Amino acid sequence: MFSKATKAFVKDTDHDGRLIPVSSLNDTDKLNLRSLIVKTRPRCFWHEPKYQSPGFTLSDVLKPREPGDSLLSPTVKECDFVDYTGKFGDKKEMNADGNVQAKVAGFKHTVGGKWSTNQKLSLGSLNKEKVDMKELYNYSKDRVLDMSHPVIKQTRVNPRAVLGVLTERIMTSLPCPVTTKVQKRGNVGACVALSGKASMKQSGSTQTDSDVSLVIPANTVMAYSLIDLYVKCNGQFELCLIHKNGGFEMDKSNYEFEEDGIMDLGGDFDVNSPLNLKKELEKLSGHFQLLSALPAATRSSLLQLLKTTMEDGEAVSVLESVLDRTCDGETPDLGDLEESERETVQAILDLVDKCVGEDEIRSSLLTAIHLIVSAMDGMTDEGLSVLGSCCSPPILQALQILVQHVAAGGGETLSLRDAGLAVLTEEEVFGRTESLFGHSKVTLKREEVTLRTEMKDQPGYLPLVMSITVKGLAFLVQAERE
Repeated sequence: MFSKATKAFVKDTDHDGRLIPVSSLNDTDKLNLRSLIVKTRPRCFWHEPKYQSPGFTLSDVLKPREPGDSLLSPTVKECDFVDYTGKFGDKKEMNADGNVQAKVAGFKHTVGGKWSTNQKLSLGSLNKEKVDMKELYNYSKDRVLDMSHPVIKQTRVNPRAVLGVLTERIMTSLPCPVTTKVQKRGNVGACVALSGKASMKQSGSTQTDSDVSLVIPANTVMAYSLIDLYVKCNGQFELCLIHKNGGFEMDKSNYEFEEDGIMDLGGDFDVNSPLNLKKELEKLSGHFQLLSALPAATRSSLLQLLKTTMEDGEAVSVLESVLDRTCDGETPDLGDLEESERETVQAILDLVDKCVGEDEIRSSLLTAIHLIVSAMDGMTDEGLSVLGSCCSPPILQALQILVQHVAAGGGETLSLRDAGLAVLTEEEVFGRTESLFGHSKVTLKREEVTLRTEMKDQPGYLPLVMSITVKGLAFLVQAERE
């Protein structure tokens, strides 16, 4: 709830992208002015950087200049920021069909559901504290960092990590209530064919309501901004006053990113630049092939776990974050996760451990799974919700063909008479497919039994993340298509 509140607040009040929403209440006591912040650049360009406060200030990691040298304490400016009250939410609807054929009886299972989430937060009058940048610059311009300090040493070994200094923060002045209301409505139906023309039908409905309140204490940091440092090998550093080009000076051989196929998609992304979808997908072909080589039972279980996660965009983000840290060799603490999120993460890790023994293979498999989840996290909530209802093998096969056609960019027409696309002749399936591609800036144009795809101008990264997700999921059902 706290994370959703801070993200909504920053989205409404900071259109320049300078403020960073605080993700956890546990972090707020470390976010003091002049605190060091470790910013980790994302593996994939469609993600925001991740931020961590190690609990030290800039003064703590500076080499002493002379005996009795004063601590860094530039002037702090305080002012009122804004009086904020917000209300937001989302609504989702999903319908899915499943069929299982047994030797004696046929079974059809249908699931449908609607759910909505509404959150209201009243932050009241917020205060802003800001460091005097001129004083900070004058104090630090001749100083040298202690390169043997643990924070410096541990940050430096990660080529995606950048050190920053917290220079501005937005704080609550009074206790602030946050309320979240969740309503879920669902229906389940089943039809079993017994013998001849006899059959048995059964249906039911479910309803779940929850109302949760949270009070954010006074003097809680809701958002902050920082300035990057460019650190030289000898400990000298510069404040990146204009451009965010911070980092550590290293030998090229030590600075190059690990070749894992995802890192190739890193760096700044210009939404106005043309997207070479085919080239980007070809870079990732090894990851898709690795997934298709998994045992059928493992791929089926993994597909079901990912499909379940799609129902909640926040759960996708949590899973992406945990897998990202796991790929970096960390062992994330799952204790702070909600029970359903913790079970999903642990189930995926258990699946990986059952399939591989060597650390190198395990790392590659985790990277491949993280690629899909990362792409899922980059999709719109609406697009992800639609895709969750398109995870049957025939539909995924058709989606993959469409993705390949979009990547080719030839503008040629496809025939719905082709076996792989025949499922799109069903109006409901085509409607879901059209919605999925529409949320990804791709238009489907159907004329009788032909179909064309057309990517919109300046589509950004949405066609790519949708294509990666579709191809990854399609390879998880590869054996069922062969």
